[in-house]
Amino acid sequence: MSTLEFLGNGFAVAFQWHNLLFAFFGVLIGTAVGVLPGIGPMSGVALLIPITSTLTGGLTPEEAATSSIIMLAGVYYGAMYGGSTTSILINTPGESASVITTLDGYQMAKQGRAGSALSIAAIGSFIAGIVALIGLIAVAEPMAKLAIKFGPAEYFSLVVLGLAAVTGLAGKSMTKALIMTVMGLLLATIGIDAVSGVARFTFELPVLYQGIDFLTVAVGLFALGEVFKTILESDIQSNIFPKINRILPTKKDMKDSAMPIVRGSVLGFFVGILPGAGASIASFFSYSMEKKLSKHPEKFGHGAIEGVAGPESANNGASGGSMIPLLTLGIPGSGTTAILMGALFMYNIQPGPLLFEKHPQVVWGLIASMFIGNVMLLILNMPLVKVFTKIIQTPPKYLLPIILAISVFGVYAVQVNTFNLYVLMGCGLAGYFLARNDFPLAPLVLGLVLGPMLENNMRRALTASNGDFMIFLERPVSAVLLIAGILWLAVPLLLKLRGKKVIVSEEG
Repeated sequence: MSTLEFLGNGFAVAFQWHNLLFAFFGVLIGTAVGVLPGIGPMSGVALLIPITSTLTGGLTPEEAATSSIIMLAGVYYGAMYGGSTTSILINTPGESASVITTLDGYQMAKQGRAGSALSIAAIGSFIAGIVALIGLIAVAEPMAKLAIKFGPAEYFSLVVLGLAAVTGLAGKSMTKALIMTVMGLLLATIGIDAVSGVARFTFELPVLYQGIDFLTVAVGLFALGEVFKTILESDIQSNIFPKINRILPTKKDMKDSAMPIVRGSVLGFFVGILPGAGASIASFFSYSMEKKLSKHPEKFGHGAIEGVAGPESANNGASGGSMIPLLTLGIPGSGTTAILMGALFMYNIQPGPLLFEKHPQVVWGLIASMFIGNVMLLILNMPLVKVFTKIIQTPPKYLLPIILAISVFGVYAVQVNTFNLYVLMGCGLAGYFLARNDFPLAPLVLGLVLGPMLENNMRRALTASNGDFMIFLERPVSAVLLIAGILWLAVPLLLKLRGKKVIVSEEG
C-alpha cells in the first residue's frame, strides 16, 4: 500500500463518530489547559490518560489505543494554541513555549490590538500544524524503514542520544538535569528483572514487583506539583484584562505576518524533529530570526505582529515535528511526547519502526486526526476568543479541587491500588520542591520511560558480542549516535566555560 492509501485509511478511522468526539474534546481541553497559566501540556496529557482509559472501556484494544492517543495528541497541540492567550492578554505564558509571545503580544494588547494578536496566533498555529503534518507524512515512513535496520547496539546509542539531548537543553543547570535523568533511570530499575526474574529494589513488597507506575509519577510531578505550588506559595494573581474589540486581523496585519508564519512553521518543524530541542527552543529561534530579517528591528518588543506570528507558528510546528522521533524511532523528544509514549505502552503498543507495520490503524488514524483537530482548533479559536479569556479568570478555589480530584480518581481507577495514591502524593510534593529549586522534571519522566529500553538493548547487544563493550563503537551508526550524544552534552559546557573566560579577561 502507498502512503496515500494508508492516509486514506487513517481518515476513515479518524472520521468515525467516536474518534471525532475524542479529537474535539482533546483540542477543547488542550486549549483550556494552555489558557490556564501554570498547567501546561505535560500536566494536561498526564491528567487525561486515566480518563481516556475509562472512556474507551467498550472498544477493542486497538480501537481504544487509537481513540486515546487521538485525544491526548489533541490536548498536546491544543495547549500550544491556548498558551498564547494568557501571554497576550495578561503577560503570563500558559506554557513555556509561549514565553517569547509575551514580548510583543502583551504590548499589542495594551495598544488595543489584542484581537488581532490572538487571531494571528491562531492562524499561524493552524498553518504550522498543517505544514508539520505534511512533513510528518513525507518523512515518517522512510525514517521508520531506515530504523528497522537498527540492531540493539544502535537502539542503545539512540536512547543515550535522546537522554543526552533532553538533559543538555533542559533547565538552567546541566548538572541538575543529569541528576534528574539518573533518578528516572534508577526508578525504571524497580521491579522484577525481565531477564533473570530477580526482584530489584522492591524491599519484599509485592506491590513493587511490577515497578513504579509511570502514570502515577507523571500526574504527581506535573499536575499535583502545580497544586502544591499554588497552595503553599499562595500563587494567586489578580489580573486586569484588556478589552477585545476587533477579532479579525487587518489586511496589513495579514501581510506583515505571512512570511513570519511560513518561516516559523518550517523552522519549528525541523527543530521539533531534534530530540530534546522542543517548542520553546523553536519559538526563541523564530523570534531571533524575524528580528534579524526585519527592516525595522526596533519595533520588536513594542507590539510588532511578526513577534507573535513567527514564534506561535514555530511552537506548533515543533509539536508536530516532535511526533516523528516518537512514532518512527520510539524516542520521545520532549516531556510531553514521553508521556504520550507511556500512554501507548499502557495499551501494549511499542512506538518505533514496527509501529507502521503492526499498528497502521493507530499511527495513520492519529496523523489524519491531527489534520481534523487543527481545523477544529481554528474554528474554535477564532470565534471563541472571548470565551477562552473567561477561563483565565477561573478562581483557584474551584480549579485546584478539580485537578486534585481528577488526579486521585484517575490514578486509583487504573490499578485500583491505594499504594499508588501514596506514591502520587509523594511525587506531588517532590515535584513542588524540585521545581522550586530549578530541577527540571522532564528528564526524570524521560529516564523512567526510556530506562527499560536502554537496559534491554544494552543487554541484548552485550549478549550478541559475548560481553564486549566495543560493539557500541565498532558498529558505525551506533558510534555516530554516541558521539552525537557526547557532543550534545559537551558543547554547551565548553561554550559556557569560554563565555566565563571572556568575561574574566574583559574584567581583567
